[in-house]
Formats: sequence, structure tokens, C-alpha cells
Amino acid sequence: MKIVVDENITYAEQAFSGYGDVVLVHGRNISNEILFDADALIARSITEVNEELLRNTAVKFVGTATIGVNHIDLNYLKHAGIGFADAKGSNANAVTEYVYTVIAKFLVENDLSPNETTLGIIGRGNIGGRIAKLARYLGFKLLVNDPPLKRSGVRYPFSKLAQTLQADILTIHTPLTMTGEYKTHNLISRENIDSAKKLKFFINTSRGETAETAALLSIATERKVPLCLDVWENEPFINARLLESAKFATPHIAGYSLEGKINGTLMMRQAMDSFFMNTAKFNITVPKVENNRVVLQSEKSIIELLYEATRYVYKIETDTIALKKGVEMEQMARGKYFDKLRKNYSLRREFSSYMIELEPYNQEKAIVLRAFRFTVV
Repeated sequence: MKIVVDENITYAEQAFSGYGDVVLVHGRNISNEILFDADALIARSITEVNEELLRNTAVKFVGTATIGVNHIDLNYLKHAGIGFADAKGSNANAVTEYVYTVIAKFLVENDLSPNETTLGIIGRGNIGGRIAKLARYLGFKLLVNDPPLKRSGVRYPFSKLAQTLQADILTIHTPLTMTGEYKTHNLISRENIDSAKKLKFFINTSRGETAETAALLSIATERKVPLCLDVWENEPFINARLLESAKFATPHIAGYSLEGKINGTLMMRQAMDSFFMNTAKFNITVPKVENNRVVLQSEKSIIELLYEATRYVYKIETDTIALKKGVEMEQMARGKYFDKLRKNYSLRREFSSYMIELEPYNQEKAIVLRAFRFTVV
């Protein structure tokens, strides 16, 4: 068998070499010619998988090691009889931890308390649901918007979008849908963002096209609302003004933890095993983190403790400084630079790989920190 795999998929050769020849290719360079005699394709979100890519190839199975599938023509795969699997949930913890890292930083640096802050969450799926659950441990007031989930009969105190836009902090966690009743393309627009009068901080880690660039530029430049953007319209050729205006800017890496990447690879291997009826066992051992212990003083508030713990794990300023070097580049060069940062990204480790020593030990605060998957002693 021949398996074509995006070269940025972690442990790809180890995971798929048991099937035959593994061909690693940059996701933007995967072509019909390369796939001509391939039996399987394992891609990421930067590869458009459709009839043009797969026509007259030998591909029988397609997997995407991502949670989103808007780059996949599912109807074509179904009609062509090609098997398919995605990696929904694989990086949910990584994105959740990225979001709380920036939220804790924002609150502490602006002397704000969760108890006095309303958190608005658009989309209560794998990631949004985790964020909502953890918000209750910290004492946030919550506004959660998810019309499809509400329509499905899920019992939860959902808010309408107009209500959710009245939050102090807004974070988006929806898939990208271009049409239909629940279209999320330009969900945040010039038309509705003006109604977000209380907005103090905006975060997007879903898809760049869910928030209109003009709307974000408006609140960032005219109202001085700090933005944390991991996703952008027209990636990798992102808007230079928006990049310059963002408080925190990262190259679509919120889900880039080692654990999340391994989860995605394992899910693809398991899906291929099921499709091709392979019974061989396979697993990946996650390496331990060196210097994974942090000592914190428990007399501090829980949000201060979370800030210090998350900052020990990940300093978003480093990624922001690196990406903002692209502001002065012309568009094509900026796009190549964006892709280069993603390709060479040093994968973060998740909170579950770290230990917090509370001095003195405080049971109530330990419970909250454990909810974030830290080990607390």
C-alpha cells in the first residue's frame, strides 16, 4: 500500500509504515499526480480534498487529523465510495488550555476577577463545552450560544447571539459553515459587533472566516478592544493591518500540543485499521516533560494561581512576536512565513503533564487547578 500523509502529522511514519510506503508531503503540495497510485490520504486543514484532487486516483480512504471538515467534500467521498474519518476531539484540551491561558493573562493584567466578568461562548461542542465547564469552577457569569445544539433538544440555558454579544469576554468555537440556517461564515460582522458594547476581550480559535476582518479591525482600532487571534481570514495570506492590531497573534496553533497531535495520529491509525480490517496493535508513548514542577503560593487568588501556572507552560508573547515579524512583509512572503511558523512550531505540552506544588496546600484551590488537569500536591 501507498499512504500519502501531510508531513506535519506527528509520528506519521511510525503510525502508518506498517501498511506499506509512507510518502510525506507538505499539505499544500498534495496533488492528484502524487495521489494517482495511493491507497490512502491522511491530510490536515490546509489540503482541499475534493473531486479535483482525487479523480482517477486509487485512494480508498481519506482521513483528516483535524477537528474541522470544511476542507473536505464529504458528498464527493460518499458518492465515490471512499472511506472517511476525522479527529474530532483530538485537540480539544489543547485549544481549551490556550484559551484559558490568554483569559487568565488578560484578567490578571487588567486587575479583573472572574466573579465580576461575563464570559460569552459561541459554540458548545467539544471545546466550547470544556470552556463552559471550567468557567463555573472560576466563578464566571456565562452566556452560551449554540442554536443547532439547542434545536437538537439539548437541555442547557442557551443564550441568543445578541445576548451573548453582551459578554465582557467573547470566545468562538464553531465549525465553519458557508450556507444554511446555521451559517457561521462572518458570524461576527460589522452589523452585529457594534452591539457588543461591553466587550473587553475577543478570542477566536475556530476558523478565521467566522469573524469578518473589517469587524475585528473596527473594534481593535476604533474601540481598542484587545484581540487574541489564532485563526484568520484567507490563511496563510493574512491581513497585515489585523495582524498588527491584534494583542495576541498566533499562526493557527491553538490546538498544537504534543498530546493533541498524538491523539489525532492515533485516531487516524485506528480509523484506517477499522476500514482496512487491520488487527495489528499500535500505540505511542508520550515523553515526559522535564522541569514539569512549579511551586505556587496558595494565598494568591485562584485566577492569579491559574495565570502563573499557565504562564509556566506557555508564553503566548513569544508566538505573537514571531508572527508579527510578518507585518511588513508583502502578502506572498507573509503567507510563506505563516506556513513556516506552523511547520516548525515547537509543540506545547498540555497541563496534564505538569505538577503544581501549593504552599501551603489549599484544598479548595487544588480542586480548581485539578479541574484544569494539573497534578496538585
